[in-house]
Amino acid sequence: MNTPTSPPRAGSRSDAGFTLIELVVIILILGVLSAVAVPIFVDLRTQANAAAEEGVVGNVRSAIGLYYANQAASGTPRYPGSLDAGANNSTASNTNQFFTTVLAQGGVQRDWRKNGTGQYVGPAAGVYVYTSASGQFAKQ
Repeated sequence: MNTPTSPPRAGSRSDAGFTLIELVVIILILGVLSAVAVPIFVDLRTQANAAAEEGVVGNVRSAIGLYYANQAASGTPRYPGSLDAGANNSTASNTNQFFTTVLAQGGVQRDWRKNGTGQYVGPAAGVYVYTSASGQFAKQ
């Protein structure tokens, strides 16, 4: 049995979609969430770069010590003359690896730069200098 349905009354809410106010509230909520998330993401990237830099520096320093120990065991204790054959004023890449003299598994292939005076610049912008006379790989 069919019952007649009355048309919607003027001013009544239709269930077909969202109201303008509901859409504005959703957009505001998304805006607040993104305003909180973006700075956190940027900070995490900065922390990751700093941790990566510290890891490479620690590995290079340990490798310099091992190089010296191996040379001492063979009767001629000395530090490496240079850390790599990478060109000055260049960025680390597959074909221009840094720290190959001391890192046994291959050199660093990205995120490091070498400036014109042979100083190394890490991904967190730390500047490091290698002194072959003392074996120091120090941050400036």
